[in-house]
Amino acid sequence: MTYYLGIMSGTSLDGVDIALTDIQSNQTKLIAADFTPMPANLREKVTALIQSGETTLQALGELDHQFGLLYADCVNAFLRKHQLKPEQIEAIGCHGQTVWHSPKGQFPFTMQIGDMNLLAAKTGITVVGDLRRKDMAFGGQGAPLVPAFHQAVFFDPNWATVVLNIGGISNVSLLIPEQPVIGFDTGTGNTLLDQWIEKHQGKAYDKNGEWAESGQVNSDLLAALLDEDFFQLPPPKSTGRELFNLAWLENKIQKIAGKTTALLPQDVQATLAEFTVQSIVLALNNIQTTLPCRLLVCGGGAKNQAIMNGLKQALPSWRIQLTNELDLDIDYVEAAAFAWLAYRRMHNLPANLPSVTGATSVVSLGAIFPKE
Repeated sequence: MTYYLGIMSGTSLDGVDIALTDIQSNQTKLIAADFTPMPANLREKVTALIQSGETTLQALGELDHQFGLLYADCVNAFLRKHQLKPEQIEAIGCHGQTVWHSPKGQFPFTMQIGDMNLLAAKTGITVVGDLRRKDMAFGGQGAPLVPAFHQAVFFDPNWATVVLNIGGISNVSLLIPEQPVIGFDTGTGNTLLDQWIEKHQGKAYDKNGEWAESGQVNSDLLAALLDEDFFQLPPPKSTGRELFNLAWLENKIQKIAGKTTALLPQDVQATLAEFTVQSIVLALNNIQTTLPCRLLVCGGGAKNQAIMNGLKQALPSWRIQLTNELDLDIDYVEAAAFAWLAYRRMHNLPANLPSVTGATSVVSLGAIFPKE
């Protein structure tokens, strides 16, 4: 067996996913996985940084170090739990924690924190990190990176397959036979839902979408939410909490204040769930194929029944499945993807898809941080 570990802490800031994979050529098998909740102090610091876009070099450097330690602690605990030794792991693919993603403008950049040198030193395992910037150096958006992995594990010549990851931000991979692979962010996933319920109920997330299902969708607010330039942009495109945050939402609510009845908090939550659904459906409207269509759903949003029921109602002709049915746990598809990206880098194999990111060339992604 050839073991690679993948580490992912995403836009939702809920915690750290670790996936242990056995990768042989193009065969990727998920062996074990674990989740560590995000320490409250780190979650608060990153949330404040993303919302304000401002910090000090001292604070940023310390946060980078803290995330390196967090990842190392998670890996070492995982190894103990599963009775593994560092030398059994070929490499760790670590995404890092995104604090800003700005692929447009005169000086495009993306920033993930988490000291990869520290992760390698504390675990005794080679690390592959900084996985987005090589693609950006070749003119791409550095996102999304997961469609290449989706193509490797989910492509089926008999189906027009769309892999939908509903994390903090939702993204899709379009795997349609005889067409270039396309992948892009569709808009918000869980992030606004999480931020809204935290504000009103002090909860980190809406379990099973129960609070959303208790409310009523407000058509005026939904229209205001969908009235955003991002949804008119053609792919490749990517986004994050830099755009879809609580201040953005409250501005939208303020704009319709005189046009609608008073909004109950649960009605806003229901509308946010439908907003996630409609932004996904918008992204699928232009698919052209004679093949039957299937939607493979993964990520935390796959557990939100308000979202899943909305997708089933909006896409009645599609087969909608969870990736669990194809032996990849919905919670760990992205972590497994970063293990796969580490495998590709260690073998100097290309890992981006220019049709997805807009890069001018296929390249091997990531920097290698040796264990010693």
